[in-house]
Amino acid sequence: MSATIHNIAGRRPPSLDPILSLVASDMNRVNAVILDRMQSEIPLIPELAGHLIAGGGKRMRPMLTLACAKLLGYLGDRHHKLAAAVEFIHTATLLHDDVVDGSDMRRGKTAANLIFGNPAAVLVGDFLFSRSFELMVEDGSLKVLKILSHASAVIAEGEVHQLTAQRRIETSEERYLDIIGAKTAALFAAACKIAAVVAEREADENALDSYGRNLGIAFQLVDDAIDYTSDGATMGKESGDDFREGKMTLPVILAHSRSDEAEKAFWRQAMLGNRNGPDDLEQAKGLLQKYHTVDDTIERARHYGQRAIDAIGHFPASDAKAALTETVEFAIARAY
Repeated sequence: MSATIHNIAGRRPPSLDPILSLVASDMNRVNAVILDRMQSEIPLIPELAGHLIAGGGKRMRPMLTLACAKLLGYLGDRHHKLAAAVEFIHTATLLHDDVVDGSDMRRGKTAANLIFGNPAAVLVGDFLFSRSFELMVEDGSLKVLKILSHASAVIAEGEVHQLTAQRRIETSEERYLDIIGAKTAALFAAACKIAAVVAEREADENALDSYGRNLGIAFQLVDDAIDYTSDGATMGKESGDDFREGKMTLPVILAHSRSDEAEKAFWRQAMLGNRNGPDDLEQAKGLLQKYHTVDDTIERARHYGQRAIDAIGHFPASDAKAALTETVEFAIARAY
């Protein structure tokens, strides 16, 4: 029987400590690969890549690859390079995203594009994508290559989809879920699924894909909720970034749908960029609170989190299963 996400109340707050402990030795191997493969004779490349890679990220996606391999009892070492490939894909997308979004902060530090310039950030992102594909090819599995290359394409599609939805107040909840399913959940799903491939456990591929995909959706829903409730120090980026960038995230989509005509007019102007000052952000937060849309977004995250936990419910009890379950609980608990 699978655990329930509502069990997190009444005990210590969920954390990443169990998964960190579970994969610590493997993660050292992954970090060694990352450090080695981000090197180049062009000094700017490791300098810029290191600014982000060494910038305090949780390394959640490669940890998921390692933890899922543990769940399946895999004893080899192929997953080390593949986990590094996953992190390179993620880091490349962050570099590109910050250029597209004009971000000022990433992981609590000045965004790389502000320090090194947009052209350098884009090109080093391309370098990291290329390194990730080198690692996939070295693994030698066409199936792994197909999973990770497809995920990379889907992520890019998701980012373009988000760009075309930006500042469009008519964006539907369905379109929003398509966007986050592509730009966030696809890499979570791939990171988990490749563990089943290297462990030669084809029957478990779909379960791990489902775990990662639903965790990714829950993770992004919480991110989009706390953009309106947290501070920059907690989030590692500026609070209200989504509002200023005109991103149609679920809290806004729900608030707009529940608003009266005057409030709808405010949202339209805000998302167009005509009302995005500090006072406007406070008004937006007030409307989100009035219509309980942050709470509803977090509740939706709980739903997807429970689906993630259910996806691995059939596996026998183990430290790996417990750590993967608590990782989901942690993703939701970040909202509180």
